[in-house]
Amino acid sequence: MAVFCSMLTDDVFPNEVTLAGAVTLFANHGAAATVGMAHGVALRRGLDRFVIVATNLVHAYALVSALHSARVVFDGMQHRNTVTWNAMLNGYVKAGMMDQAAEVFWRIPERDVVSFFTMIDGYIRADIVSDALKAYINMVRELDANGSEMLFVDLVKATLIYFYGRCGLIGCAQMHFRLSDKSHIASWNALLAGLLRKNLTFEARQLFDNMPETDNISWSTLISGYVQIGRSDMALQLFFSMLNSSIEPNEITLGSALSAIADSGTLDQGRWIHEYIINKSVQLTDNLSAGLIDMYAKCGSVADAVQFFNHANDKFSSVSPWNAMICSLAIHGYAHMSLDLFLQLQKTNIKPNSITFIGVLSACCHTGMVAEGKRYFESMRTVYGIQPTIKHYGCMVDLLGRAGYLEEAEQLVLMMPMKADVVIWGSILSAARAQGNVALGEKAAEELAKVDQTHGASKVALSNIYADAGRWTNVSVVRKELQDENFERLSGNSGIVQ
Repeated sequence: MAVFCSMLTDDVFPNEVTLAGAVTLFANHGAAATVGMAHGVALRRGLDRFVIVATNLVHAYALVSALHSARVVFDGMQHRNTVTWNAMLNGYVKAGMMDQAAEVFWRIPERDVVSFFTMIDGYIRADIVSDALKAYINMVRELDANGSEMLFVDLVKATLIYFYGRCGLIGCAQMHFRLSDKSHIASWNALLAGLLRKNLTFEARQLFDNMPETDNISWSTLISGYVQIGRSDMALQLFFSMLNSSIEPNEITLGSALSAIADSGTLDQGRWIHEYIINKSVQLTDNLSAGLIDMYAKCGSVADAVQFFNHANDKFSSVSPWNAMICSLAIHGYAHMSLDLFLQLQKTNIKPNSITFIGVLSACCHTGMVAEGKRYFESMRTVYGIQPTIKHYGCMVDLLGRAGYLEEAEQLVLMMPMKADVVIWGSILSAARAQGNVALGEKAAEELAKVDQTHGASKVALSNIYADAGRWTNVSVVRKELQDENFERLSGNSGIVQ
């Protein structure tokens, strides 16, 4: 590095071979700034047109996790060889960005063994074993590959552990893990994922701590597992431990960390991660953008969420960031802004999905826009081909109930293609009390008891409905039932040893 800098100081300019070697040297030292300096020299001297220089720049930027810069160089190349394609592919795989890796992989004009092994290894590390097997089959077809038996054995080991873990047969997964030679980290990651699916967090942490080596998939899996069980504190503790290790967090890890922060409400930590993403030149995927929007909104800074969305929305290629903003605005009392944003979405080439309409219908519910809510609900099927889920029906029942259309709300419940849940009958019960409709309140409380016999809140609400109507005898009966149920529960859970 010092010699190269001295060359430039003495006005001795490198040729393409010298520069290509310097680029690789800089990358191996993990210096993003010096890779950028070498890139600048290549541009000024016109050396970037040489395939060897541009390929090494792609490889170097990928090594220092500057994948956006790597892709800019890659896309700007007039001529590429298989080594160039593999360099870009390897960058995405090492970062765990398998969607982008697949897009590059299937465009490679002449895939070689390195291309296939890189992609297969990436799929295994990302716990997408079915796609790893498909890639292996394609490799055999395209290359008539021999001598890859060991790779196939690794695939089968990881697949069995993954399969049993997915099926909830964790004992079988553990047995196959013990019988394997544990030579591939994918086997460890597959068992780790299986344990977390069964909520065996303690056992998963023990396994993680005993792993001979970890990668960003290992860390991401455990961090995500903590988030899913509501242990945001442990997820963040593990995330910051990861930052002190030699492994860089990828998009998935950062997304899980943002989810943990959204749950815990620590805005300063969320801003720190946003700065980390910028400083490390982490590619802002749509999922990561959605995570930032959701984090800012849930941490109480809707203004930051809106500012980020407005700054980045021209780069979005999917609906997930739009959904995050539409739903966040609806939840936090900015219903009109939420609906305005939905109108903006309709002017783009991005199609809304079922989550979009949960935000839209929630916004209508909070503003009492019954006619608009009905129109949007109907358009799901007729315009977008989206079948409403129970959450969409729940939004509509709540909208109609709040607006006083109790009969229509009840009819909608009866017409639903699925059974109403606690949320829907709870909405009916709440609306019945607000409107003083004792008969409907009684029915809703009865249905709630069928769905959830321990739902004491329904009897409290029914008692309040009777009280509002001056039916004190009924109030006494319901309160007596509540007292009896509480007594039974206390007796059943007694800690006295007989």
